[in-house]
Amino acid sequence: MGCLCTKLRIKHQDPVRMKHQDLAVLASQTNFNEAQVEALCKLFKKLSSSLTEDGLISKEEFQLGLFRNSKRKSLIADRLFQLFDSKQDGVIEFEEFVRSLSVFHPEAPLAEKVAFAFQLYDMRQTGFIERSEVKKLILALLQESDLILPDDIVESIIDKTFKDADTGGDGKIDVREWEEFVIRHPTVLKTMTIPYLKDLTTEFPSFVLISEIEDDLNK
Repeated sequence: MGCLCTKLRIKHQDPVRMKHQDLAVLASQTNFNEAQVEALCKLFKKLSSSLTEDGLISKEEFQLGLFRNSKRKSLIADRLFQLFDSKQDGVIEFEEFVRSLSVFHPEAPLAEKVAFAFQLYDMRQTGFIERSEVKKLILALLQESDLILPDDIVESIIDKTFKDADTGGDGKIDVREWEEFVIRHPTVLKTMTIPYLKDLTTEFPSFVLISEIEDDLNK
């Protein structure tokens, strides 16, 4: 099985040559099959060469794939990029790309989606979701979707969320509380599933996280 990823390069410009067995291993460790990993090779090649042909996805290329605009400022895109870039070296390599997208696969285990969503909200990486982080993300989502809500409505949404999720009453949501919260309100995680990943194309998915945000955070 040939793969365009044979032409990709990683740090220090060393060539990466993904053979059939490499694709098989990556498929076995994610929620994709080999054919889907092959399709992701083509998508990765398209994204990683959109601005610079270095075999890596930069933040600008990531934003270009999401919004068709490499200069657009987006807290959501920044957070997603940080999570996809598991090595925290400022670029996304092919394996990071596949493993991160795997979480959004319709057949991905709930635990993977829960953990990824928690990290998305835990912007300061403290191991807790704090009120200020939730508000910052909500305001960013609203702004990026050209929606306007009065501040008192936003505060009300956050109040209700923490009243439900923060069972310990310490003003922050830990991993256990988050897990219990999303089990009670599974719609909170609906944006963590991208149905199209079961039928891959070479289009990069647009992560629309604003869908019915008020409803999601209240449930």
